[in-house]
Amino acid sequence: MTKTDLTLGDRLQARGVSRRAFLKYCATTASLLALPPTMVPHIANALESQRRPSVIWLSFQECTGCSESILRSNTPSIESMIFETISLDYHHTIMAASGHQAEEARKIAMEENWGNYLVIVDGSVPTGNMGYSTTAGESNIDTLKHVAEGAAAIVCMGTCSAFGGIPYANPNPTDAVAVSDVIKDKPIVNVPGCPPIPAVMTSVLAHYLAFGELPELDHLNRPKVFYGQNIHDRCYRRPFYERGQFAESFDDEGAKKGWCLYKLGCKGPTTYNACAVLKWNEGTSFPIEAGHGCLGCSEPNFWDAGSFYNPLSTATHLDAGTVALAGAVGVGVGAAAGAAARSQQKKIKAAPAKAFTPTKAEEESQ
Repeated sequence: MTKTDLTLGDRLQARGVSRRAFLKYCATTASLLALPPTMVPHIANALESQRRPSVIWLSFQECTGCSESILRSNTPSIESMIFETISLDYHHTIMAASGHQAEEARKIAMEENWGNYLVIVDGSVPTGNMGYSTTAGESNIDTLKHVAEGAAAIVCMGTCSAFGGIPYANPNPTDAVAVSDVIKDKPIVNVPGCPPIPAVMTSVLAHYLAFGELPELDHLNRPKVFYGQNIHDRCYRRPFYERGQFAESFDDEGAKKGWCLYKLGCKGPTTYNACAVLKWNEGTSFPIEAGHGCLGCSEPNFWDAGSFYNPLSTATHLDAGTVALAGAVGVGVGAAAGAAARSQQKKIKAAPAKAFTPTKAEEESQ
């Protein structure tokens, strides 16, 4: 059996990952994707039987933060192994090959997997002079069009590729745009954040591997299960907001007591992401918990939305009533996301799944 013939299950077994650990990962993935426990066997069987899907990662105008977010971890995890097990055929930041060999690897991957490979993009696309950002003498926009032509789908990792990000901010000297401004004929899922949460990135990939399609998306092409509710509604500081207890500076008594950071510019009420739930560094913390307000980095035009340190009502010319309305809308969007997730669950339940039979060792361990 060649390396390309190995399934994900074969590779995990070779890496010493126990069946129990793998099922635990599948259960966590199901939970993250708002799927019922009955879907765990379906996910496990689908993932185990998968051959290595070809993935081409394109880096344009970016800071490498998105790559660092998904690749860097304190200890090896099932998530990292899921990512390592895809056939990452091109990623010029981490691949061993360089120059002509690197570009030849991309060419071969495209030819052998035409119509089936995934394209991951981080970084915005400059549409001005091609010299702003090139790889192997080819402009980013030409590379994107060429590689996207044979792709099954495109995953935009990070706010830069999803919405233009910081390069798109005024005065935008490179005429940077989002991937969706260039590619109009391919399925695109946006996973914004500066950078995105690693668990969100890997869950989107796991969903595609397990079900052969992208997760349910919102109006900005973001996965609803992660971006269906604003940070404010799930923030542990929300009770202080309701009681009118706000920190007035980053070093006053209110800040030390963990009061709401709204007056210090927190953009939680208008930012949709899973930071308050999934957090960072293996669930250790997130910016608000560390004492800094949300910057709104998973939203379009966050860099030009106004001061990071002024309240929403002044930073974005919103009055208090509008901010309150934003919170109410967040609840509505969350409810809609829940309904969409239930609809997705019904579709998946209707699909035939392979029979799941625990091994003898598993039965004995239970």
